[in-house]
Amino acid sequence: MKDIKTLLLVLLSTGLVGTWVYHLYDKTQYSSRVKEIFIKDSTAVAQGIQDSLQKIYYATITTLDTRLDSTRSNADSLKNQLGSKLNEIYTLKNEIDGILKKRGASAADLSIAREKITELQQMVDELKGQKDSMEQEKQRLSDVMSQLSGEVVGLQQSIKKLSEENKNLTEKVNLASVFVASEIKFSPVTVKNDKEQETNLAKKTSKMIVSFAVQNNVNEYKNADVYVMIIQPNGKLLKNDDVWEASSLMLLHNGSKMNFTRKVRFEYLKGEAKRLIFSLNAPEYEKGNYTLQIYHNGYMIGQVTKTLS
Repeated sequence: MKDIKTLLLVLLSTGLVGTWVYHLYDKTQYSSRVKEIFIKDSTAVAQGIQDSLQKIYYATITTLDTRLDSTRSNADSLKNQLGSKLNEIYTLKNEIDGILKKRGASAADLSIAREKITELQQMVDELKGQKDSMEQEKQRLSDVMSQLSGEVVGLQQSIKKLSEENKNLTEKVNLASVFVASEIKFSPVTVKNDKEQETNLAKKTSKMIVSFAVQNNVNEYKNADVYVMIIQPNGKLLKNDDVWEASSLMLLHNGSKMNFTRKVRFEYLKGEAKRLIFSLNAPEYEKGNYTLQIYHNGYMIGQVTKTLS
């Protein structure tokens, strides 16, 4: 009867040991896995951060990495202790199994088995204590990662704000470099006896004369390019017979490209009110609304509409 009780006690102890070993191994692996994933994410954030925030970021990461290294070191130490303890437990278990499976075991053998079972129970209690320590280290690591996550969120918000400010500043700088157009005139004319006369009739229109003034008080240009688009009543771009740069495209500020009717290049001195005038010829003119648009540096700086009947 005593041998049966002893055997049952051994089996129960072995089951408890196996349960605690699996639980501790799973917790340890989970802690390591969470830690690795988070550090990878923080590295991805560091790669995308702007230069003006990198010093703040690296200072924060250095401080938190020190804490992470300390936590990782403690966790590794506990894992090593756990591994050593498990080896002792398995060795002791094998010794107990050997005694209990021995045929004709003597009273002395059973006494040794009882002592080893008691030792095994003590090891189980020690494992429980180490499990509590592992839980504490896991909580500490979780707290450190939560703090790091908060820092990263704050940095991401700062990056977003800085990007928006840079975008607005770039937009203002670009607009400051753009001409201001004024005195825009878009005149269909008829030519009779070498004399030009403005008309509103499509069938009498011989050409269109465009004139306007541009000015910029910030920049001067050795070669300033102003683009003109004339959109016909059918929605198509008017092609100028005299100057039609079919192979060229106008680059807009948003990155898209468009065809144009005419490009005017000229030298410009800062603050000057530069007057530009030129004529456009087309094979024929339709009835309806003609829209004139003027562009500089990718921005539309003027627009007028003329109706031909």
